[in-house]
Amino acid sequence: MCKKVYVEVNAKFEKDGNIIPQSIIWEDETVYKIDKITDICVAASLKAGGSGIRYTCLIKGVQTYLFLEKDRWFVEAKK
Repeated sequence: MCKKVYVEVNAKFEKDGNIIPQSIIWEDETVYKIDKITDICVAASLKAGGSGIRYTCLIKGVQTYLFLEKDRWFVEAKK
């Protein structure tokens, strides 16, 4: 089972309007650098609920989904 966890995100805003997340700041203030973004699409979070722009990220070799839901960022986390 997963829950939705809202997080802070450091992002790059490009001239063409694209938003590229650079790192995630977790609830305990730990910063996780995003090593690579492999996909960006509009999608729903089937595990935690909600939808928005889904960024498929690699963080320390682990695939993670980061969602931009309206004006807030969230990730799917284990309960």
